[in-house]
Amino acid sequence: MSLKAGIVGLPNVGKSTLFNAITNSHVEAANYPFATINPNTGVVNVPDERLEFLTGLFNPKRKIQATFEFYDIAGLVRGASKGEGLGNQFLSHIRECDAIVEVVRCFDSNEIVHVDESVDPKRDIETINLELAMADLATVEKRLSSIETKARINKDKESIYEVSILKPIKEVLEKGEPARSLSLKKEDYEFAFKNYHLLTLKPIIYVANVSDSDYMDLENCKYLNEVKEIAAKENSQVIPISCEIEYELSSLPKEERAEFLATLGASESGLDKVIKAVYKLLNLSTFFTVGEDECRAWTFKNGMLAPQCAGIIHSDFEKGFIKAEVYSYEDIHTYGSELALKEAGKIRMEGKTYEMKDGDVVFFRFNV
Repeated sequence: MSLKAGIVGLPNVGKSTLFNAITNSHVEAANYPFATINPNTGVVNVPDERLEFLTGLFNPKRKIQATFEFYDIAGLVRGASKGEGLGNQFLSHIRECDAIVEVVRCFDSNEIVHVDESVDPKRDIETINLELAMADLATVEKRLSSIETKARINKDKESIYEVSILKPIKEVLEKGEPARSLSLKKEDYEFAFKNYHLLTLKPIIYVANVSDSDYMDLENCKYLNEVKEIAAKENSQVIPISCEIEYELSSLPKEERAEFLATLGASESGLDKVIKAVYKLLNLSTFFTVGEDECRAWTFKNGMLAPQCAGIIHSDFEKGFIKAEVYSYEDIHTYGSELALKEAGKIRMEGKTYEMKDGDVVFFRFNV
C-alpha cells in the first residue's frame, strides 16, 4: 500500500533535518534556500509497542514493522502559485502526497537565515496557505468554467452537483484559506478529494520546530502558541519538536536514546509522535500476523474488509479467501497465549463482510 506524506514549509525551517531524523538519512540540510530541489524519499518504520509485545511472546525468527513513505519537498516561497522559486515543481510534488506535514520555524537564530528575514510563524503559515489556496483556486475556476453552463442551461444533474460543491470551496479559497476549513458533508469531501486533487483538502499536521531551550518549557513558547491557535481553527494537530535534538537522538543506540529521553522527561521521542500522528492522518491502521517464523505489522486503510486485507499479504489470499481467524491484541495481551484465548472463546471466525479493526491478530484461511 503506497501512501506518502510530504514534508513542506518555507526554506530553512528544518524540513531536511526532520526528514534526516525520521528516515535516518543524510540528505543536505544547508543554510540557504532550495538546498532541496528534487524530493528526497524515505521509508519509515511505524513504532508500535504491540508488535514488540507479540515478538516477545512468539519469539519469531524475524520482526517486520509497518511502514509508509515520507517526501522531503523543496521550500516554498511567496509567489509559488505563479511559478516563483521552484513553485510549479513544489506544487506538483505535493499533489503526489496523501497528507502534508508542515514544518514551521518557532525559534530565533542569528546563524540560520530566514527567507523573510524575521521569525513569524503566523505569517509563514499564511504564506503557504495562500500559495496552495491560489493554486487550488485556479483548478476550481477552470472546472467551474467547463460545467456551469451545463448546470444552468442543460440542468445536468452531475454538473449541478459539482457546482454545489465547487462554489463554496471557491469562496473559501478566494479568502486565501484552505479548502479543508470548509465543513463539507463526508460524501462531498470524498468526491472533491478524489476528483479535484486539491492541495488544501489534503489532511495536514503542523510540526513546530522549537529551540532546545523552549523544548524544555513548551507552555511558555510564544511561537508555538501562535501555531496552536491557527491549527485549532482548522481542527489540525500540532506536534512541537526540536529537529536538532531529534536528529541527535536518531543517531544514538536504542539504550542511549531511552536515557537521553529520560533526561528530557519524555517517554517517547517527538519523531515517534510525528510518525504515529501521520499514520493516523493517512487513515491507516494495523493488523498483525504472528508465528514462529515471523511477527509482522501490516498497514491497511480503515474500512477495508477481511478479504482486502488478505490481499495486502498476497493477491491469492484475497482470490481464495475462505475465513479469517481473528483475535484482538488486547485479548492476547490479557490472556498471554493463544491456548488461553481458545479456552476463553476469544478467537473468532470471520467471513467476507468482516471489517478489519486496528490491532486485530489474524490468520487467513484460503484456497486457490
